[in-house]
Amino acid sequence: MTDDIRMAFAHPSERAEASATQPCDRISLSDYVVEVEIGAFQQERGHLQRVRFNVVVEVAPQTGEIDDDVDRILSYDTITESIDVELGAERINLLETLAARVAERILREPQALRVFVRIEKLDRGPFSLGVEIVRAKGEVARKGQDHVQVPHPRVLYLSNDAIMSDRLKGWIDELSAEKAPLIIAVGAADTPAPQSAAALAQRRIDLLAIEQNAWVLAGRDRRCMVVGTRTELDWAMKHSQICVWAPSKIVLDAVESPSASPREALALVSWFAEHMQAAELLVIDADAPTASIPVRTAEVTAERLL
Repeated sequence: MTDDIRMAFAHPSERAEASATQPCDRISLSDYVVEVEIGAFQQERGHLQRVRFNVVVEVAPQTGEIDDDVDRILSYDTITESIDVELGAERINLLETLAARVAERILREPQALRVFVRIEKLDRGPFSLGVEIVRAKGEVARKGQDHVQVPHPRVLYLSNDAIMSDRLKGWIDELSAEKAPLIIAVGAADTPAPQSAAALAQRRIDLLAIEQNAWVLAGRDRRCMVVGTRTELDWAMKHSQICVWAPSKIVLDAVESPSASPREALALVSWFAEHMQAAELLVIDADAPTASIPVRTAEVTAERLL
């Protein structure tokens, strides 16, 4: 085995030492194993699998006495907490995504200069499957979970009668003029969705039925953009874009899935509004759901909503 091949499979601590360009200290986390639901394939959904982390963080050498003071060093807990926070933020499909997020979180620490992250799935066969990345301080941070000052939206739920109402444009005019960004949510159309005996298949069918109705609404007003990911929602809110929520990805990727069925549209929208930390949930032509955020109702005949 050549040195290059051996180094390719070496522990991140060896790789860090071999590629160092300046003197530095290193702290490491080895063989940290957690059980988590992760993976892009359908057979990986609904099942926990073991994932192993090996992380090495290069830090600037101490210039004075440490004085045995834990506040002066980068704690091992910083590494494990970075992993746990990212695993708890949302369901992740790709190890590459998880590794990049963990690395970025660690590099926020002032002492951290460079980080090596190796992640391996242990239950996909009689072997391990994994990725390894290297990130340095100052590289471009990801756009995603940790936006600063993400606004609190106003979530508007429309019944099917409200979607087809002649007052729809006026409602959107009124709400879009407010400072809080607007996200519109709908349920499924009145047309019955296909039926499946498999619960997971039916759940996806019902979520897609809601998304079909979202596109019906978008076709009624060109200002409405159908959006399915948190990253797109955050971007749209910051740029005053009116969104119509397509629920499949956020619901299926949630670490704690909503207890409401997609057929319980208003309960699902209430969960989403709480998930988005909405300033208000405004419901047209339906009873107010139970929610931890302010909820108002209006009739489909209402001229104004505010």
